[in-house]
Amino acid sequence: MWKLIKEDKNTLARTGILVTEHGEIQTPAFFPVATSGAIKGLSPRELEEIGIEGILVNAYHLCLKPGVEIIKACGGLHRFTGFKRTIVTDSGGYQVFSLEKLRKVTDEGVEFQSHIDGKTIFLSPQDVVNIQLEIGSDIILPLDECVKFPNEKDVVETAVERTITWAKMGKEFFDQNRKSEALFFAIVQGSICPELRKRCLQALIDLGIEGIAIGGLSVGEPEELRLKIISFINDILDKKYIRYFMGYGKPQELIKAVSLGIDLFDCVIPTRFGRTGTAFTDEGKIVVRNSIYSRDNSPLDSNCDCYTCKNFSRAYLRHLINTREILAVQLLTYHNLWWYNKFMKKIREAIHNDTFQEFQREFLACFKY
Repeated sequence: MWKLIKEDKNTLARTGILVTEHGEIQTPAFFPVATSGAIKGLSPRELEEIGIEGILVNAYHLCLKPGVEIIKACGGLHRFTGFKRTIVTDSGGYQVFSLEKLRKVTDEGVEFQSHIDGKTIFLSPQDVVNIQLEIGSDIILPLDECVKFPNEKDVVETAVERTITWAKMGKEFFDQNRKSEALFFAIVQGSICPELRKRCLQALIDLGIEGIAIGGLSVGEPEELRLKIISFINDILDKKYIRYFMGYGKPQELIKAVSLGIDLFDCVIPTRFGRTGTAFTDEGKIVVRNSIYSRDNSPLDSNCDCYTCKNFSRAYLRHLINTREILAVQLLTYHNLWWYNKFMKKIREAIHNDTFQEFQREFLACFKY
């Protein structure tokens, strides 16, 4: 469960504690994405060193490979992956959404072709929740329907009604088959239509859920409309519910969303950028593979105390990247996740000290994306 701790005096930012079967998470928090059960380039031991309190894995991908039975036979998701803290499982709704030409959606569920072998697979809302229960997720998300932007209102409305129907079916199955202290978060859809967002939100709250995940945003809509919907959701949602913005992760976006009441995030940005030679610093992101760093003996970030910054220069990291050494992926990913984790800690401290507004203003003025 989530508990509100402190609200900022000048914005909607707040701190809290999310308690799951595998630990406590101080919010606002950021979870890196471990789609198939691993952060590319890093071991669970390194994630522990960094201070990562939770990760997001994808139920859709794990269902296809290695399969639920193998994970169960190996002791469940935490034992299988070696990650001892909180694990959130995404239902796979967004992945199915991305397979537009390979899927068929009905009120009963989703039929699609596996991206691995082309095999036709059908998943009902109950199947999706069952997969997550069977593998031992800490936070379970139901199947939802995400639509493109822009789209016709009737298309969005149909997706909202289907998302509500699937959430009801999934929550009923969850209540009947719950085997642990797993939490059930529902995903609110509705694109940029406030009235549809409100309808969806109220229907989900009536199910007796523990948290709200925000879906269907950051899919092409202008930032102004996105922030307007976030603000609208915050205005109509009871303070007791944790707000989880899925798939959102640029630093300047995170701090703006926090100012509007968002508590939890996940995204591939820090890990994906690290793999391609980009690092985050207090002054912005830098593309270390560029030639200007070939003789740069300084660390990635002079203000960072991570293992990478204490031991390696930009010049060496550039050399590793351009010679395609695996160590480049490891060191840059390590740094980026360290930086993100420290960034979220700074946000929490600023909220606690009632200096968040000033911190946000200074950060946005200095950080160059």
